[in-house]
Amino acid sequence: MSMVSVRYMINDVPAAIRFYTTLLGFTLEQDASPAFASVVRDGVRLLLSGDGSSGKRPLPDGRRQVPGGWNRLHIEVTDLAAEVARLIAAGVPFRTNDIVTGPGGAQVVCDDPSGNPVELFQPRRG
Repeated sequence: MSMVSVRYMINDVPAAIRFYTTLLGFTLEQDASPAFASVVRDGVRLLLSGDGSSGKRPLPDGRRQVPGGWNRLHIEVTDLAAEVARLIAAGVPFRTNDIVTGPGGAQVVCDDPSGNPVELFQPRRG
């Protein structure tokens, strides 16, 4: 069986590599900067497609593929408040200012260096 991957459009591939490997625990799998890189964590491969990569080429109708949106990578953590404090100290921007709590746990959404969302989630105990 092949691995499932998620592709993010990236403005600055080296900045994205630093973000995902130093702040979110991914390991660099392939570095073809400045066009492309892939990072892996816990069975997930994240494809970082920058300018010059085949995955970020304009669509046939001329639309450009850009970072952002609200579909997001979802990372489970054991101490959400500590992770938020650590990332704020590192200068990571957050889309939501407060941790949101729901029936399944708590979450918050931050942005990678290109503006792609990453959700940090702490499941409810018990």
